[in-house]
Amino acid sequence: MARFRLDLEYVGTRYSGWQAQKNARTVQGALHEAVRRLCDRSDFDSYGSGRTDAGVHALQQVAHLDLETRLLPEPLRRGLNDGLPADIDVWRAAKVTRQFHARHSAVSRSYLYQVALRRTAFGKPFVWWVRDALDERAVAECARVFEGMHDFASYADTTSAPERSTRVGVERVQVERAGDLLLVRVTASHFLWKMVRRMVGVMVEVGRGGLRVQDAERFLDEPSDVPATLTAPPSGLFLERVLYPGEAPPGPLRPVLNL
Repeated sequence: MARFRLDLEYVGTRYSGWQAQKNARTVQGALHEAVRRLCDRSDFDSYGSGRTDAGVHALQQVAHLDLETRLLPEPLRRGLNDGLPADIDVWRAAKVTRQFHARHSAVSRSYLYQVALRRTAFGKPFVWWVRDALDERAVAECARVFEGMHDFASYADTTSAPERSTRVGVERVQVERAGDLLLVRVTASHFLWKMVRRMVGVMVEVGRGGLRVQDAERFLDEPSDVPATLTAPPSGLFLERVLYPGEAPPGPLRPVLNL
């Protein structure tokens, strides 16, 4: 049984997230179907670096695949892509040792969120268009509140794992303007369900003037339902990078599309 590392990108619009589910179309489910077609076997397993919500995209999702095959990594990659829908692509495959684990070996992850400052016909599936004028300085000031170790209970949906700790160490939150896009990158060791989308929703509300930076900070100190009501839509969110020991961190913040 060989273990392969697969690096994938996908448009999440048509999928109910990464993880395979019964009676739902998922990215992992599509990958498993491609493996079955290519290798004509079902005794294999895969594990992703983390879940992505329904509708969320990925520039780099990493999975490991345990599979009995004589295929080398590059023929395996090409064969999988032949069986995958056009909105999922395996852009790298490599043999790894059994010590490599897509989730547990990762040291950090970064998510990119794209807020559109104007209406767009072509970019709608990949942005959140905010109609109101935003104070970009206030958004950037709010972003700094999230850096460091905090309790993100107010910013997470814990219904699927209520026993999981809600304390997360956020390494950095970057906010940059790129044309008519406002880009937000959040880098952390791990993320909670809907955490980034609620952080972005609160930052945007601060930019609109509906909340103060102090409110965003208060939601970290005491439970609040407000971030849940401001959850940003999944369309603008991308799993950008998954980092493993020895790999370089993400480079300059760049948009997925230009507006």
